[in-house]
Amino acid sequence: MKERINYRLATGAYHSLLELEKYLRECGLDERLLHLIRLRASQINGCAFCLDMHWKDLRALGEDEQRLYSLDAWRESPYYSERERAALAWAEAITLVAQTHVPDELYDKVKEHFSEKELADLTMATAVINAWNRLAIAGRITPGKYKPGIDFKDAA
Repeated sequence: MKERINYRLATGAYHSLLELEKYLRECGLDERLLHLIRLRASQINGCAFCLDMHWKDLRALGEDEQRLYSLDAWRESPYYSERERAALAWAEAITLVAQTHVPDELYDKVKEHFSEKELADLTMATAVINAWNRLAIAGRITPGKYKPGIDFKDAA
């Protein structure tokens, strides 16, 4: 596949997304949790570039392979905490918003595990990864070249 769009040309918008990523790195949510929801949303959206990136990021953080390859079946797998399960359910509902409309029952359950600020940050993180997924898929951004530990702006 040939890459089609250089998003760096949309300088203001591109840098705004990078600023959101910077905020999320510093918001206080666990880095592994953020990458788990990014990886799960990327699975749902079928974004090869983001799957590659967040799998590598999680492995670099020492995440267990079993948790990674079971992520698609997190509901049936015993490897995730209740807090992680709430975050994954929330991220899935937002990613599939046209189908789920993010039900009140789910919101009430997620509120048991996250403060108002954490829930706002979790929602922002999910919205941002969905934006990146759509950009990478539409632009045919080539997976495989990302290396953990480099600045994200140099990855795409």
